[in-house]
Amino acid sequence: MILKSPTTASASGKSAAENSFNWTYLLFFGAFHGLALLAPWFFSWKALFLTLFLHWLFGSIGICLGYHRLLSHRSFQVPKPLEYAIAILGALALQGGPIFWVSGHRQHHAHTEHVDKDPYSAKRGFWWSHVLWLLYPRPEFFNREIYQTAAPDLLKQPFYRWLDNHFLLLQIPLALLLYALGGWSFVIYGVVVRSVLLWHSTWFVNSATHAWGYRNFDADDNARNLWWVSIVTYGEGWHNNHHAYPHVAKSGYHWWEIDVTWWSIRALQRLGLAKKVNLYKS
Repeated sequence: MILKSPTTASASGKSAAENSFNWTYLLFFGAFHGLALLAPWFFSWKALFLTLFLHWLFGSIGICLGYHRLLSHRSFQVPKPLEYAIAILGALALQGGPIFWVSGHRQHHAHTEHVDKDPYSAKRGFWWSHVLWLLYPRPEFFNREIYQTAAPDLLKQPFYRWLDNHFLLLQIPLALLLYALGGWSFVIYGVVVRSVLLWHSTWFVNSATHAWGYRNFDADDNARNLWWVSIVTYGEGWHNNHHAYPHVAKSGYHWWEIDVTWWSIRALQRLGLAKKVNLYKS
């Protein structure tokens, strides 16, 4: 089934290509959102704490620190075994494999808000940049043979190729572990509720921070700093700062711009595990 993508024209004035609506992705995301509605019947305070902990572990450490600042922008370095461990945490966030995620993000920075070249261009509208880009997947961003060329540094490493192909399977041992620790309550909260909350937290960086907020730096794109997105993404909501200096390891520049992920990088640095931490705005 072919549906016209929710956009009108590209930056060049030409109509954007029609994209295929992906029913498999809709069923996948829909199933998780539907199962999340079971949460009230499986509630416990331990399960809620588990959700918050895994949201931080997989979100702040796995995605924000790992996939984003470490792998996408190489704003610091850690020993290779630690890098791989952090990448596994990113894969457990259920936001795609590392090559897919890094490739899309690098293309976002290379062509910010271009309606055809930015995978989640805000010029296509709030809902496109939030989630519809996943439901109308374009081959240049979702076909492995194409997107992997944007992350050659990861592609040449067998570990990242394996993780990109098999990240979904990691949810099985995670679910089994959670079931052993707390039954179905831990599975519903630790896998389903956590995934849904973390998806929307991350998606708000693509959508909300390109729509609302303030700017510290003049730039060609409309990336903005939005405090409440920074709360749910551990500092990633200072998006104007990040787009102005994407290779800097911290995103919060003023005292009120709290950057929880930077605290973790700083802790690794003090332990001697993070090296070449880039703080230079150049």
